[in-house]
Amino acid sequence: MTVSVNWSYPTAIRFGAGRIAEIDQACAAAGITNPLLITDRVLADLPMVELALGHLDAAGLGRAIFFEVDSNPTEVSLLTGLSSYHAGDHDGVVAFGGGSALDLGKLVAFMSGQQRPVWDFEDIDDWWARADVGGIAPVVAVPTTAGTGAEVGRAGVITNSQTHEKKIIFHPQIQPCQVICDPELTVSMPRAITAGTGLDAFAHCLEAYCSPNYHPMSQGIAVEGMRLIKDELPRVYADGSNIEARGHMMAAALMGATAFQKGLGAIHAISHPVGALYNTHHGTTNAVVMPPVLSFNRPAIEEPIGRLANYLDIAGGFEGFLNFVIELNLSMNIPRNLADLGVKEPDLDALTEAALADPSVAGNPIAMTRENTRQLLEHCL
Repeated sequence: MTVSVNWSYPTAIRFGAGRIAEIDQACAAAGITNPLLITDRVLADLPMVELALGHLDAAGLGRAIFFEVDSNPTEVSLLTGLSSYHAGDHDGVVAFGGGSALDLGKLVAFMSGQQRPVWDFEDIDDWWARADVGGIAPVVAVPTTAGTGAEVGRAGVITNSQTHEKKIIFHPQIQPCQVICDPELTVSMPRAITAGTGLDAFAHCLEAYCSPNYHPMSQGIAVEGMRLIKDELPRVYADGSNIEARGHMMAAALMGATAFQKGLGAIHAISHPVGALYNTHHGTTNAVVMPPVLSFNRPAIEEPIGRLANYLDIAGGFEGFLNFVIELNLSMNIPRNLADLGVKEPDLDALTEAALADPSVAGNPIAMTRENTRQLLEHCL
């Protein structure tokens, strides 16, 4: 055995219907006495946020809230959030919502005591070691979607408003120390968001499974995560009130974000710059580019995808699996290509360079070059 790698697995998770009532206990376990709840503009006026604030207030933790979170948050939102955090003399964050709110909440907590700009902690080499660990505030994460798995992630995604590039900011202590996964909070998700976030979780598991990096624990989690999504996403798409299916999808989202420690690939390398430049929904973009990326990677993954298809009870090996993905997308009204998603007359040279610069590219099973990446983008369009 010549492999030498570092592995890290998720945090304390309170999983189950109604467990939002334990938000004050989660704050106490995290050592937070004056939390700032960070969510997005849409959720801010919904009863679920008032419910969480009510539990915090009743426990003497106040009801401070910051909701200036965009679907693809930038450093402008981060700086505004940091101003609110410091003005309220807060000592921790409750990150509440989908992936964007969770990422921004984690980054506010991470940057609350840093002196360097956020870009100095991009997921490059060991840049994370530049951080002052004493300046990282604790986070309680409360996901309201089932897709990104940001609630157990050690990174946050943020868009540079000047360059329109999505950047992954990494540090092991960005990971929340307490998580509440309450499927009742996901019931009000619109069908389009249910589909997009669910397929995001599937993309996480699929890319982790296909990554050539060595991580057998993540490999097994990815396989079972895909089985859950195959079985449960159609159920919850058909009936959003199905709490059991909602719970299974929350578990699958956790599994996807845990599994992709093994690596991501071309799906995310393309989705990140497309989302940054054209403000598309991340999970939906992943779903759109998933079939072309599967075909692109076929020479390297045909045999393992055949094994996966057998486990998932999908006939026809690689071809059967590819057709399953295409049909799953169609059944949930996912656009057929990036043009249908709204990406019109893109700058293919800029997208190619951005995809090749994305950290996810390193985990793709086929080495990505300017030539084959541009061809892949043309296929995606």
